[in-house]
Amino acid sequence: MTQELNRVDPVAQIANLRVEIDGRAIVDGVNLRVLPGRVTALVGASGSGKTTTGLALLGEYPSGARVTGDVRVPEGGLVGYVPQHPAAVLNPARRVCALLNDIARTQVRHLPRRERRAATRELLLRALADAQLPDAEALLRRFPHQLSGGQQQRVVLAQALLLGARVIVADEPTTGQDALTKSRIVDQLSAVAAKGIAVVLLSHDLDVVRALADDVLVMRAGQVVESGPPERLWLAPRHEWTRRLLDARAPGPQHEPPPIAAQAVLHVRDMTARHRDGDRGTTVAVRVPELTVQAGECLAVVGRSGSGKTTLARCLAGLHRDHSGEILLDGRPLPHSLRQRDRDQLAAVQYVFQDARAAFDDYRPVLDQVARTAVRLRGADAETAEAEALATLTRLGLPEELASRRPARLSGGELQRAALARALLAQPRVLLCDEITSGLDTVTRRGLLDVLAGLLRDRDDLSLVLITHDLDTARLAHRIAVLDAGELVEQGPAPRVLTEPRHPFTVSLMETTARLAAGT
Repeated sequence: MTQELNRVDPVAQIANLRVEIDGRAIVDGVNLRVLPGRVTALVGASGSGKTTTGLALLGEYPSGARVTGDVRVPEGGLVGYVPQHPAAVLNPARRVCALLNDIARTQVRHLPRRERRAATRELLLRALADAQLPDAEALLRRFPHQLSGGQQQRVVLAQALLLGARVIVADEPTTGQDALTKSRIVDQLSAVAAKGIAVVLLSHDLDVVRALADDVLVMRAGQVVESGPPERLWLAPRHEWTRRLLDARAPGPQHEPPPIAAQAVLHVRDMTARHRDGDRGTTVAVRVPELTVQAGECLAVVGRSGSGKTTLARCLAGLHRDHSGEILLDGRPLPHSLRQRDRDQLAAVQYVFQDARAAFDDYRPVLDQVARTAVRLRGADAETAEAEALATLTRLGLPEELASRRPARLSGGELQRAALARALLAQPRVLLCDEITSGLDTVTRRGLLDVLAGLLRDRDDLSLVLITHDLDTARLAHRIAVLDAGELVEQGPAPRVLTEPRHPFTVSLMETTARLAAGT
């Protein structure tokens, strides 16, 4: 089989690629053959060189980089790209229909003018369906900020499919996705490969890699340390780093519920949140009759992408004000909008965003931005705030050398720790963590989960709300609430929900997660 594949002409190829920045090699001696109809996966920790290698196929390199080696791509450069953070490539001022129409029109311009509009529409709807986006008509009217992270990811995938590329570089396409959506993306990318299109998958999600990839390259510190088919790597990894990546997938700890508090620190009652749908009025995004978070408790909110998880969290933080019902903090109503909350209320409920890089100012050192929280929300002086910020960053595993850098020089995992430290400097009562492990490799994710578990042990006055699609992350929680299509369908102690789910959607979620973990 290997000899037969070696005789197949690659649709794209990288030979002895080396990328240096300031004399430091971030990719060193990488070779990659991209074959038509096959999925080649690059796995490794954040900062290992996966994205730099993938972007080389598009001719994109970091600013100021010195590049040597040979990169060959299809004639015409038809390489599609699905980035890890889709919001960065979606114009926030244009509706989804406009974003996709621009590409679709280029595909039908050879048709007579009277046929183009219908053909464009057909292409659009087909691409959205192929990208696993249901209710396409409603979605086309929305702006990118009205979509969940998973929906944004699939819109970008639809753009790549509309381009008709011979190679698609998918950079963490399952980031922020639930198991059911991951399974559909596996099916979709498999279907793309079945059409003879080469797929280069850059991923930390080893379950998805095992289910999808034909060939796997394991990267560390810019080099390929091991390669082969996933069956061999999973059963008999040869390199220590491959073994560490696989071992870090072990389930995390489960916690017993904390003692019943006299009063919930956070209480949601009769909440209905809405999204504005252009000139058509509003649509219901999430409906929660009742939900409580006790002091010292970790509550995980799980569900598929677009189920309303992030909208719920944004309502709690005052970032989404178009909702009815009550949010009580220590029994007292919280204003719907953060603009109406006083300094103590702002400090009490803090939000850690999924895309940590977008949450930082590119032009200021991370340490300054973390310290600013203590100045603005607690009235600390600049010197005290900086000392406290540095101590918190160090405790979370980010030393002063890294903290003094600008965000662009930190990895995704390092920036997530910085974002967590910034929120903690407010000394919050409730910490909302929105998919903060979704873009991380298994080793970095395990480290961040250990940090969160340590916070629960060290601060009995801190409550965590974890917005997550990942059931391994949900194991950290005392209780789990399950959302489906904007409705709260199940909630209860984490051990019970994970092992004895009662609602059909929860059952389906658990079963699909198990199948992905088994590589089927």
